[in-house]
Amino acid sequence: MQTYFNIRYEFDRQAVAEAIERQVGSFGPGYICVADGVILDRVNRDPEYCKVVNGSMFSICDSSFVPLYIKRIYGIRYGQYCGSEIFMDIVRSRKYRMIFMGTSQGTLDGLRTELTKVNPDIPGMQFVELPYRDVHDFDYPGIADMIRQDGAQIIWVALGAPKQEIFMSLLKPHLQSGVMIAVGAAFKFYSGTDVSRAPKWMVKAHLEFVHRIIKEPRKQLRRCRNIISSLPRLLREERKRKMQTTI
Repeated sequence: MQTYFNIRYEFDRQAVAEAIERQVGSFGPGYICVADGVILDRVNRDPEYCKVVNGSMFSICDSSFVPLYIKRIYGIRYGQYCGSEIFMDIVRSRKYRMIFMGTSQGTLDGLRTELTKVNPDIPGMQFVELPYRDVHDFDYPGIADMIRQDGAQIIWVALGAPKQEIFMSLLKPHLQSGVMIAVGAAFKFYSGTDVSRAPKWMVKAHLEFVHRIIKEPRKQLRRCRNIISSLPRLLREERKRKMQTTI
């Protein structure tokens, strides 16, 4: 686990899988953040949100650009691990009982249908639509009790950043066990009813953000503008941290 740009990342996929298995086995609750450019920007603008993200077990790197920045500054090569990838890795593994929370019922229904094709255990799991409300207004004790009765070991949360990370941090004190993972748009990607992920060639060329802008221009352009405006400062501060650690 390494800290870059004020986020505690775990880049090793095997280490991620092993950490989840240990946490589930410990019967203690925890959560994992999927840190894309939106989270990177917000963490470095909002100290309270930074505490939420770094209060997780760790974050996986959902940005294709962060590994490029790290390689340029530190000469270390890391890979991206998208929320949609960890989502499908765990679903396909058939190792855990899961509960799926967030988005609309239509998306959840489509998600159940599509996931059943890769995991025949899916029809016996819950897909729960969460009401649209302020993140502080959810009935966290009630949600935790529902999860306890279900016996879910993995709790997937799709509310969009920064709401989903704050949601997990507020739900954790009420849980007895389970690993929460915030996966943003992954529900939409795999539902067959909503926004699809970019083609592989765009992902490899670091152009996934262009695909997202085309699909959701108003939302994504605002996010890109924020990220671009903060990037020079983030790179400058990370170079300064590198110099301080090598002195």
